[in-house]
Amino acid sequence: MFTGIITALGHIRSIDPIAQGHDMRLVIETPETFLTEPPVALGASIACSGCCLTAVEFGAGWFAVDASAETLAHTKLGTWQVGSRVNLERSLRLGDELGGHLVSGHVDGVGHAVSATTENASTRWVFRVPKDISRFIAVKGSVAVDGVSLTVNEVTGDTFGVNIIPHTASVTGFGTLKPNDPMNIEIDTLARYVARLAETA
Repeated sequence: MFTGIITALGHIRSIDPIAQGHDMRLVIETPETFLTEPPVALGASIACSGCCLTAVEFGAGWFAVDASAETLAHTKLGTWQVGSRVNLERSLRLGDELGGHLVSGHVDGVGHAVSATTENASTRWVFRVPKDISRFIAVKGSVAVDGVSLTVNEVTGDTFGVNIIPHTASVTGFGTLKPNDPMNIEIDTLARYVARLAETA
């Protein structure tokens, strides 16, 4: 489990095919303290732009993960290139501060950035999501966008808006986000179960 509070911004160093080219090994550069304070264990879960992946190898200032064909097909990881920015969060430990909301790291779908509008000191971003998950997104509810825990400001059909403050833009990939860019979307776990209960009531 994660909180949606990004603690480091990484970059893709290399992408190499494995398993006859169906899966990929991704090497991600990161600030060394992200891996050492405290030390990350081999096999630990790390949220990479909202996608929970297993650390399979380490080096000075980098770690490697393997992404299956299923993951590449159903997240934005299949679009990553060398140099792509990656929002990083280590898994939640008992006793840690829950600053965002509970995030599983299981991506529900890939949305796309629609527009950005300056609002005072922040930026209002609008995202479009697949119709099968849009019904789970509610005003004032939580959503994880590329692993970032955000509060939904408005919902219109299959689009929703959030405000990004300058601090968030500076420590996440939102600082270089452009319209039409793909984004990993994870709906709030509570919304998922409420909808399921409504369907079976």
